[in-house]
Amino acid sequence: MNISVKQYIAKQKSPQKEILGKLREIILKTIENQEEKMEWGVASYGGGKFYLVALKGRVHMGFAITGLNKEEVRLFEGSGTTARHIKVYSLSDIDPRKIVNLIKMVDEKAVAPQ
Repeated sequence: MNISVKQYIAKQKSPQKEILGKLREIILKTIENQEEKMEWGVASYGGGKFYLVALKGRVHMGFAITGLNKEEVRLFEGSGTTARHIKVYSLSDIDPRKIVNLIKMVDEKAVAPQ
């Protein structure tokens, strides 16, 4: 684990700390040789195709959307033009199968924001 990502996760309060750890685990298991670094003040993966950020009361898992069709973009929340997210409020909100499918779709089709 990248030291600064490790520090970022370690300093979070519960349940955000545990949510970040689980989502990070899913990302790293889903995509081999995943690049992990702090970028834009958040944990970033895949050259910026994915990000994790702890917010008050929840975690956002962000996904690049450039290259996805309109139906695929609607799978996410937010109004960004290059990235959107899903909100996770607790560990029980995490559906690993759904997240793995989103990761694979974005990894295959999307372009990371510049």
